[in-house]
Amino acid sequence: MGTITKALEMLNFFSDSRPQIGLSDFVRLTGRDKATVHRHLVELEQNGFLEQHPGTRAYRLGPAILRLSAVREATYPVRSILRPVVTELAEEVGELVHASVLQGYRLSPVFHHDPMLHGTQVHFDQAEMLPLHATSSGLAVLAYAPEPFRRSILGGDLVAYTERTVTDPATLHVLLDEIHAGGVSRLSGAYDGEVTSQGVPVFGPGGSVTGALSAALPSVRATPGTLDRIAAALRAGAVRATRVLGGEMPARYPLPPQTTLEAREV
Repeated sequence: MGTITKALEMLNFFSDSRPQIGLSDFVRLTGRDKATVHRHLVELEQNGFLEQHPGTRAYRLGPAILRLSAVREATYPVRSILRPVVTELAEEVGELVHASVLQGYRLSPVFHHDPMLHGTQVHFDQAEMLPLHATSSGLAVLAYAPEPFRRSILGGDLVAYTERTVTDPATLHVLLDEIHAGGVSRLSGAYDGEVTSQGVPVFGPGGSVTGALSAALPSVRATPGTLDRIAAALRAGAVRATRVLGGEMPARYPLPPQTTLEAREV
């Protein structure tokens, strides 16, 4: 891992539940020596990616993040474009829905919405990078990713997040082929032991997979009828999300009957 990567990787430790991180916490989280961590923190602060709280001296995300985020959204407005798709889909299915985009070998959350119709909700951390092998959105992406990319993921270190996480490459290959044929992935308790989720791929220009939509709900509410209804809505949502992002559905994706002709023409 290069010096720049080591420094930038530290930004991924921030989340809604961890908005400030002190030097000693960074040392513990990274597993690196204090001098190296401090040097990286100083460089990130000097370039505006971090700033120190004047009272606690803990670090928080800096103004450069805001500036670059604004530039990104102004020139390639993924979040604002997907927001109505995700919101309307969540309202339709009555559960939390989130959109994510492929970033290296993981998925980076873009936007999520929960209509809050139930007493029990799924906790979603918008700062958490999602593994491809252990989440429904990740499997949806892998099912439509190029074979070399799929092999690189399945040949790597597959972490077991729960006792139900599938980590056997051969089993995952079979599962991915099934998802490819049906267009929707479904996992129960694989990333969060009490959550069932379903995911669909989102495609870019030329039909290349670029991200995913996923709906998640507590497993106690995941009846077969509910899951089938959500799966149908997700497949239609995949078409809409792909369209608004300027992508195109590949011929190999099993579209819902009512959207087949319209989607193929876009």
